[in-house]
Amino acid sequence: MSYVSAHVLDAAAGRPAQGVSVRLESEAGDLLGTATTDADGRVGDLGPDALDSGAYRVVFGSGDYFARSGTPSFHPEVVVVFRTESEQGHYHIPLLLSPYSYTTYRGS
Repeated sequence: MSYVSAHVLDAAAGRPAQGVSVRLESEAGDLLGTATTDADGRVGDLGPDALDSGAYRVVFGSGDYFARSGTPSFHPEVVVVFRTESEQGHYHIPLLLSPYSYTTYRGS
């Protein structure tokens, strides 16, 4: 399993957000992994098997996701910045998404 996974739910539609592009980047902006959410809105394998302690970001392509259905939206992308600690084994980044807002938290 990857060190980082993600899950996107379309809160406005009440269903998983399939087809959202997801990127994992270092704090300096280096690309570490890319994926697209599956039919359940999940990305189980995003980037390397381990990360050094530090800050990273996950970038969700929310604008493209809503544009495909003709839904106007405010955020062209959602960037979640988080910090890792080397002794932690896994980081899960859930995103509750709607056209004009989003919520995230540390998942398990």
